[in-house]
Amino acid sequence: MSRAALLLLSIGAALFIALLAWQGLGSVTTALATAGWGLGLLAVVHVVPLAFDAGAIAVMFGRHDPVDQRDALLARWTGEAVNSLLPAGQIGGPVVMVRQLTQRGMRMRDAAAAITVSTTLQAVAQILFAVFGILLFCVYASHGAPRNLGIAAAIATVVLSSMIALFYVAQRRGLFGRTLRVAAKLFGKRDWSSLTSRADAVDEAVKELYRQRGKAAASFAFSLVGWLAGTVEVWLALRFLGHPVGWVDALLLESVGQAIRGAAFAIPGSLGVQEGGYLLLAPLVGLPPDAALALSLAKRAREIMLGLPGLLYLHFSERNWQRRRAVRVPTAVEAVD
Repeated sequence: MSRAALLLLSIGAALFIALLAWQGLGSVTTALATAGWGLGLLAVVHVVPLAFDAGAIAVMFGRHDPVDQRDALLARWTGEAVNSLLPAGQIGGPVVMVRQLTQRGMRMRDAAAAITVSTTLQAVAQILFAVFGILLFCVYASHGAPRNLGIAAAIATVVLSSMIALFYVAQRRGLFGRTLRVAAKLFGKRDWSSLTSRADAVDEAVKELYRQRGKAAASFAFSLVGWLAGTVEVWLALRFLGHPVGWVDALLLESVGQAIRGAAFAIPGSLGVQEGGYLLLAPLVGLPPDAALALSLAKRAREIMLGLPGLLYLHFSERNWQRRRAVRVPTAVEAVD
């Protein structure tokens, strides 16, 4: 782990602990215990938005690619597990997804392009989803809701939108090739020509996917439905926690809450930020602070229940792939001899 990642993780952990201590650990855990077996059901329900996210990846596959919806689902599952549970920021998940697809026979340039474009469009869909939440907040604000909540939500959405816009522009201008060339100038002790040519190939594949507007539109639609489906998880969680809310309230919590979490992508798991976001939003829907923190912990419990098996699957799939690769190399050498 880099020093920057360790520092951000420490800040997030400190904020997380401070919020729990402020509201009282006992009251929060008591509220969380009320959910009981419902926490397990949340993990099952989350498979639905996970499947839509996988669909957003699968529509990017070419007709002759040796991968399908199942491969996309497994890649998305392991990528989310890495993003949620490992201190890899939000870049570790996409890297793992690319590796998973290449191990199943997809060309690296095509896999990297599919994950890059689908991840970007998922973030764009998240911004639109957050705008829904902002509009809902405006309705609540007209009835006396605290203005500082709207400011926080708007700032998070603007930050997230700015990052995605910069990422998109960088992709259209050759993100991977330019990055490798900068690295070559900084660490020029080796021959970077092979790597830069591969990076240029990825850049061309990314541009080609953006030119296929049907695929881009389908990926965006799948992602948006996935974000909307996540509202069910919040709605169910609060019912299990003994604080039921309506669908509109659940949509407000999920949309703006996810925008706040997305804006804090640099902090591993958005630790502490997610909890603070729910505390800010709780007054809008009449939730007590301990219930808001319990909701965040319920979502983190779901991340663990789905994420740990995902990391375990990732470990064994990597090990099996390395074994298959070790068997193929001697065979190829023998064929040459």
